[in-house]
Amino acid sequence: MPVESHLASFAELDVRTFHDLLRLRIDVFVVEQSCPYPELDGRDVEPGTRHLWLTRDGDVLAYLRILADPDGTARIGRVVVAPAARGAGLAGALMTEALAVVGERPCVLEAQTHLVDFYAGHGFAVSGPGYVEDGIPHTPMRREGRPAA
Repeated sequence: MPVESHLASFAELDVRTFHDLLRLRIDVFVVEQSCPYPELDGRDVEPGTRHLWLTRDGDVLAYLRILADPDGTARIGRVVVAPAARGAGLAGALMTEALAVVGERPCVLEAQTHLVDFYAGHGFAVSGPGYVEDGIPHTPMRREGRPAA
């Protein structure tokens, strides 16, 4: 079966889908990466947030969310690929779709430092000093807005 892409606001998500998205996020960020933190931060439900995920046969393979910061900048976060789906290029496909959604707006993210080169390949540049969050090195990155053609 082919991989299917989905995009929705919180209001458009059904309960089962939101459960499956949260389960992937918690399985990877909290359990696999051993980072006990408040996964439900309130930003999932904001009107400007868009949830983007990939499925195959109804199973969630990869996910990210796009937040709308107050200054109009898009913020990509919670980028995750299920362990069994890694190595198939899904993170790159997800980022390409996310940047199509972001469009011409500037975009920021907080990359796990070992992924800086991956995000650089999508037009992001380091925008500040690195820091450690939940025991994992992170690097702030920014992709400048693209002028309209």
